[in-house]
Amino acid sequence: MPRTVFCQYEHRDAEGLDFVPYPGELGQRVFNHIGKPAWAAWLAHQTMLINENRLSPRDPKHRAFLEAELAKFLFEKDAEKPAGFVPEA
Repeated sequence: MPRTVFCQYEHRDAEGLDFVPYPGELGQRVFNHIGKPAWAAWLAHQTMLINENRLSPRDPKHRAFLEAELAKFLFEKDAEKPAGFVPEA
């Protein structure tokens, strides 16, 4: 039976993640309070940030930026969009 969490991103019960997806305290917070659909939304947003801003996950400054955006996206709903971003109609 899948684990259920109250997803803070979607504000409803959702299927929980199967494992801690990120190291440290933030990863544990994500595991405890974020559902699979919200995590999938973050992965898509992260991919957009990496591609549009030409970020390298190997660069410590870029990793710090992505970690801050992860927290904003999932818990504060205040994530940054790339310059010139226009959502699909």
